[in-house]
Amino acid sequence: MTFPPFTIEGAGRPGRWLVTCDHATNRVPAEIGDGDLGIAPADMARHIAYDVGAAGLARALGRHLDSPVICSDFSRLVIDPNRGEDDPTLVMKLYDGTIVPTNRHVDAMEVERRLETLYRPYHAALAELAARRADTVILAIHSFTPCLRGRAPRPWHVGVLYSDTDARLSQPLVARLRQEEDLCIGDNQPYAGYLPGDAVDRHALQPGRHNTLIELRNDLIIDASGQEAWAVRLAPILAEVLAGLDQALAAQGARIATS
Repeated sequence: MTFPPFTIEGAGRPGRWLVTCDHATNRVPAEIGDGDLGIAPADMARHIAYDVGAAGLARALGRHLDSPVICSDFSRLVIDPNRGEDDPTLVMKLYDGTIVPTNRHVDAMEVERRLETLYRPYHAALAELAARRADTVILAIHSFTPCLRGRAPRPWHVGVLYSDTDARLSQPLVARLRQEEDLCIGDNQPYAGYLPGDAVDRHALQPGRHNTLIELRNDLIIDASGQEAWAVRLAPILAEVLAGLDQALAAQGARIATS
């Protein structure tokens, strides 16, 4: 039996959010190198293969926001669903000091096979969920490693990533999170929040949907208790910021209508 390359939780939930997790798992499908990319298990357990803790956080946020959640079900090292189809990092051959042997000699035909069997079905399912209501808000959940090899430690607990073309939700979210005195918040950190053709670009920016991308430092969400605690903390803040944005846009519309 062939299983879809994604999982969906709470498809019938009424909430406005759509919680996505592009790098949910380190699973390598059996049809890719017999389920083995040729790197050590310790490397497959690292952030290079998936976003550690992100899937559990995404599912917990979906429950607290009463909204659906979609997660990929293949490692980002097989093919990265958070890259455009023409992105040179779509299939990584070297990542954070680790060579990926199965990918070293991947040709265009193999990339196309992975696109057709894994990447495109995931995006088709995401697009279908996003279209279930006209006012869907995309909430993309990722995690980041506290320190890349040979680099300085990353101080942020939470990063909020976004494109300058649509910061309507993200910039107020940064401001609200910075009211939490015990947190170090990254504004488009630990890296810039926009790549042409990435998942947020494709499913939020291009269709004009409200969106934000949250990065949690992965040592904070390594287990279920951490994931639940952060979901409990973040969900009401997200709801508060979205409500504020809705009110601001409604007031702006009213001013325009009466001017």
